[in-house]
Amino acid sequence: MIRNDIPVLISSERIQQRVDELGREIAATYKGTPVTIVGVLTGCLVFLADLIRRLDLPLRISLVQASSYRGAATTSGALRVQDDLLPDLRGREILLIDDILDSGQTLNYLVEHLKKLGTASVRVAVLLRKTGTQKVAFEPDFCGFNIPDEFVIGYGLDYNDEYRNLPFIGVLPQDAR
Repeated sequence: MIRNDIPVLISSERIQQRVDELGREIAATYKGTPVTIVGVLTGCLVFLADLIRRLDLPLRISLVQASSYRGAATTSGALRVQDDLLPDLRGREILLIDDILDSGQTLNYLVEHLKKLGTASVRVAVLLRKTGTQKVAFEPDFCGFNIPDEFVIGYGLDYNDEYRNLPFIGVLPQDAR
Protein backbone atom coordinates (compact mmCIF):
# COMPACT_ATOMS: atom_id res chain seq x y z
CA MET A 1 0.00 0.00 0.00
CA ILE A 2 1.29 3.44 -0.92
CA ARG A 3 1.40 6.10 1.76
CA ASN A 4 -0.55 9.29 1.23
CA ASP A 5 1.88 11.49 3.17
CA ILE A 6 4.79 11.48 0.73
CA PRO A 7 5.85 15.08 0.00
CA VAL A 8 5.85 15.76 -3.75
CA LEU A 9 9.11 17.26 -4.97
CA ILE A 10 8.32 17.19 -8.71
CA SER A 11 4.77 16.65 -10.00
CA SER A 12 3.94 14.12 -12.69
CA GLU A 13 2.86 16.97 -14.99
CA ARG A 14 6.19 18.76 -14.60
CA ILE A 15 8.08 15.51 -15.21
CA GLN A 16 6.20 14.93 -18.47
CA GLN A 17 6.86 18.52 -19.61
CA ARG A 18 10.58 18.12 -18.93
CA VAL A 19 10.77 14.72 -20.63
CA ASP A 20 9.19 16.34 -23.72
CA GLU A 21 11.89 19.02 -23.62
CA LEU A 22 14.67 16.47 -23.16
CA GLY A 23 13.34 14.45 -26.08
CA ARG A 24 13.60 17.50 -28.33
CA GLU A 25 17.12 18.32 -27.04
CA ILE A 26 18.36 14.77 -27.57
CA ALA A 27 16.80 14.42 -31.04
CA ALA A 28 18.37 17.74 -32.09
CA THR A 29 21.77 16.61 -30.82
CA TYR A 30 21.75 13.33 -32.75
CA LYS A 31 20.08 14.78 -35.89
CA GLY A 32 18.70 11.44 -37.11
CA THR A 33 21.85 9.42 -36.37
CA PRO A 34 21.14 5.86 -35.18
CA VAL A 35 21.52 5.62 -31.40
CA THR A 36 21.83 2.73 -28.98
CA ILE A 37 20.09 3.53 -25.72
CA VAL A 38 21.70 1.81 -22.73
CA GLY A 39 19.48 2.04 -19.68
CA VAL A 40 20.81 1.53 -16.17
CA LEU A 41 18.49 -0.90 -14.38
CA THR A 42 16.22 -0.72 -12.56
CA GLY A 43 15.53 2.90 -11.73
CA CYS A 44 15.72 4.15 -15.33
CA LEU A 45 12.84 2.07 -16.67
CA VAL A 46 10.00 4.59 -16.31
CA PHE A 47 12.14 7.50 -17.55
CA LEU A 48 13.53 5.39 -20.41
CA ALA A 49 10.06 4.26 -21.53
CA ASP A 50 8.70 7.81 -21.55
CA LEU A 51 11.79 9.33 -23.17
CA ILE A 52 12.20 6.90 -26.08
CA ARG A 53 8.61 7.49 -27.19
CA ARG A 54 9.59 11.13 -27.71
CA LEU A 55 12.71 10.41 -29.76
CA ASP A 56 12.27 10.49 -33.53
CA LEU A 57 15.52 8.63 -34.11
CA PRO A 58 16.51 5.14 -35.25
CA LEU A 59 17.00 3.38 -31.88
CA ARG A 60 18.27 0.20 -30.37
CA ILE A 61 17.71 -0.43 -26.67
CA SER A 62 19.87 -2.36 -24.27
CA LEU A 63 20.18 -2.57 -20.50
CA VAL A 64 22.93 -2.79 -17.92
CA GLN A 65 22.56 -3.37 -14.22
CA ALA A 66 24.65 -1.21 -11.92
CA SER A 67 23.89 -0.59 -8.30
CA SER A 68 25.56 0.65 -5.19
CA TYR A 69 22.35 0.63 -3.10
CA ARG A 70 21.02 -2.64 -1.71
CA GLY A 71 17.68 -3.32 -0.05
CA ALA A 72 16.81 -0.73 2.57
CA ALA A 73 20.12 1.17 2.26
CA THR A 74 19.91 4.94 1.84
CA THR A 75 23.66 5.41 1.36
CA SER A 76 25.75 3.87 -1.38
CA GLY A 77 28.02 0.88 -0.96
CA ALA A 78 30.30 -1.03 -3.33
CA LEU A 79 29.42 -0.75 -7.03
CA ARG A 80 28.18 -3.93 -8.69
CA VAL A 81 27.84 -4.02 -12.51
CA GLN A 82 26.28 -6.71 -14.70
CA ASP A 83 26.64 -6.02 -18.41
CA ASP A 84 25.93 -9.45 -19.88
CA LEU A 85 22.77 -8.09 -21.59
CA LEU A 86 24.78 -5.66 -23.73
CA PRO A 87 25.09 -6.41 -27.46
CA ASP A 88 28.16 -5.58 -29.52
CA LEU A 89 28.44 -1.79 -29.18
CA ARG A 90 31.53 -1.22 -31.35
CA GLY A 91 31.16 1.87 -33.50
CA ARG A 92 27.74 2.75 -32.06
CA GLU A 93 26.56 6.12 -30.74
CA ILE A 94 25.48 5.43 -27.13
CA LEU A 95 23.04 7.34 -24.97
CA LEU A 96 23.37 6.08 -21.41
CA ILE A 97 20.18 6.74 -19.44
CA ASP A 98 19.98 6.72 -15.66
CA ASP A 99 17.47 7.90 -13.12
CA ILE A 100 19.76 9.92 -10.86
CA LEU A 101 23.25 11.38 -10.68
CA ASP A 102 24.29 11.28 -7.03
CA SER A 103 27.98 10.66 -6.29
CA GLY A 104 28.83 10.33 -10.00
CA GLN A 105 30.88 7.18 -9.41
CA THR A 106 28.47 4.77 -11.12
CA LEU A 107 27.97 6.88 -14.23
CA ASN A 108 31.66 7.74 -14.48
CA TYR A 109 32.53 4.03 -14.31
CA LEU A 110 29.87 3.06 -16.86
CA VAL A 111 30.93 5.72 -19.37
CA GLU A 112 34.55 4.55 -19.21
CA HIS A 113 33.44 0.90 -19.43
CA LEU A 114 31.31 1.59 -22.53
CA LYS A 115 34.13 3.51 -24.20
CA LYS A 116 36.43 0.51 -23.69
CA LEU A 117 33.92 -1.56 -25.68
CA GLY A 118 34.77 0.48 -28.78
CA THR A 119 31.76 2.77 -28.95
CA ALA A 120 31.82 5.77 -31.28
CA SER A 121 30.59 8.07 -28.50
CA VAL A 122 28.89 7.95 -25.12
CA ARG A 123 26.52 10.65 -23.94
CA VAL A 124 24.54 10.57 -20.68
CA ALA A 125 20.97 11.58 -19.85
CA VAL A 126 19.77 11.64 -16.25
CA LEU A 127 16.36 12.53 -14.94
CA LEU A 128 17.67 13.90 -11.64
CA ARG A 129 20.93 15.36 -10.38
CA LYS A 130 21.45 15.81 -6.65
CA THR A 131 23.27 19.00 -5.78
CA GLY A 132 26.25 18.86 -3.47
CA THR A 133 26.71 15.06 -3.45
CA GLN A 134 29.13 14.36 -6.29
CA LYS A 135 32.38 12.66 -5.33
CA VAL A 136 33.82 12.64 -8.85
CA ALA A 137 33.72 15.36 -11.49
CA PHE A 138 31.04 14.23 -13.91
CA GLU A 139 28.80 16.28 -16.14
CA PRO A 140 25.77 14.66 -17.83
CA ASP A 141 24.97 15.76 -21.37
CA PHE A 142 21.26 15.98 -20.59
CA CYS A 143 19.66 16.56 -17.19
CA GLY A 144 16.00 16.77 -16.28
CA PHE A 145 16.10 18.39 -12.85
CA ASN A 146 18.58 19.49 -10.21
CA ILE A 147 17.28 18.45 -6.79
CA PRO A 148 18.38 18.92 -3.18
CA ASP A 149 20.18 16.18 -1.26
CA GLU A 150 17.07 14.23 -0.25
CA PHE A 151 16.25 10.52 -0.56
CA VAL A 152 13.78 10.55 -3.43
CA ILE A 153 11.30 7.95 -4.62
CA GLY A 154 8.79 7.54 -7.43
CA TYR A 155 8.88 7.59 -11.22
CA GLY A 156 11.15 4.52 -11.15
CA LEU A 157 13.19 5.39 -8.07
CA ASP A 158 12.74 3.13 -5.07
CA TYR A 159 13.35 2.48 -1.44
CA ASN A 160 13.76 -1.25 -0.75
CA ASP A 161 12.12 -2.00 -4.14
CA GLU A 162 8.98 -0.06 -3.27
CA TYR A 163 7.49 3.23 -4.53
CA ARG A 164 8.77 2.91 -8.13
CA ASN A 165 5.20 3.16 -9.40
CA LEU A 166 4.51 6.64 -8.01
CA PRO A 167 3.80 9.02 -10.93
CA PHE A 168 5.74 11.85 -9.24
CA ILE A 169 9.10 12.33 -7.53
CA GLY A 170 8.63 12.43 -3.78
CA VAL A 171 10.81 12.66 -0.69
CA LEU A 172 10.86 9.52 1.43
CA PRO A 173 9.64 10.42 4.92
CA GLN A 174 12.14 9.67 7.72
CA ASP A 175 9.71 7.31 9.47
CA ALA A 176 9.52 5.13 6.32
CA ARG A 177 13.25 4.32 6.34
